[in-house]
Amino acid sequence: MRIKIDVLKPFLFGLLAAVLLLVFYFAIISFISGRSFAILQFRLFWYFIVSLAIGFGIQVGLYIHLKKIIRQHDNAGKILAVSGTTSGAAMVSCCAHYLTNILPVIGATGLVGLIGQYQIELFWLGLIFNAIGIFYIARQIFKFRHL
Repeated sequence: MRIKIDVLKPFLFGLLAAVLLLVFYFAIISFISGRSFAILQFRLFWYFIVSLAIGFGIQVGLYIHLKKIIRQHDNAGKILAVSGTTSGAAMVSCCAHYLTNILPVIGATGLVGLIGQYQIELFWLGLIFNAIGIFYIARQIFKFRHL
């Protein structure tokens, strides 16, 4: 029964994080460009957006699990800070392509064109950072389980 509880909490946090990222996506894109544009973008790029949200959720779930494991060991503060910073950076970078829709609001129109032109590449970059973050956190979990 203990194993199920240990897995359930990270899973639920990861699922919640993925859903919240999708809600955040629709809220921001709808606010800036309108609901119909948000739906159109989602229809065009759903496989990237859903993959990024799932990757984000996996990272959050793994991080919750890693945090629990690290707290069980001595001198864990520095490791938790480093792993948290790394996974946080990977999670934030996976959403960098949304700058395309936010930058006009803050007046960076030249940069918007550049980012808009490379939107697909930014999706792939986000997926790569997701994979790196997942691999890193999973490796840390493996490392601490075998101490």
